[in-house]
Amino acid sequence: MNILFFLKPKATVTVLTTDCTLRQALEIMDKSGYTAVPLIDEDGKYVGTISEGDFLWFFKSLGIFNIKDAEKVSIKAINRRRDNLPIRIDEDMSNLINMSKTENFIPVVDDRDVFIGIVTRQDIIDYFLKNNNIK
Repeated sequence: MNILFFLKPKATVTVLTTDCTLRQALEIMDKSGYTAVPLIDEDGKYVGTISEGDFLWFFKSLGIFNIKDAEKVSIKAINRRRDNLPIRIDEDMSNLINMSKTENFIPVVDDRDVFIGIVTRQDIIDYFLKNNNIK
């Protein structure tokens, strides 16, 4: 078995790009319902993970409380407190499983560090529950 078996392709994943404004990013996250999403650059490379908490701390530090002001600020200005480390598509499955113990999702990149999707902890757990007849 390999990582591709669990991969949610980039086209089906909510991501933010580094050219977003804060307002655009907030609207995308609000619509998705996720509390953290991958951040990619204009070349499609994985940059890090951005979370609701990152937004809150940023707004607090700048004193931005008006959505109009958020249109003028790039998402690049946000300091991320913690990034989910990516895994390469050809990595060993044991590395993926170990990483999933502490992350809700693991970003997956190709050999050029281009983001190709994610693997979720839920999908890994569901697979093992189903294939080990655990109810």
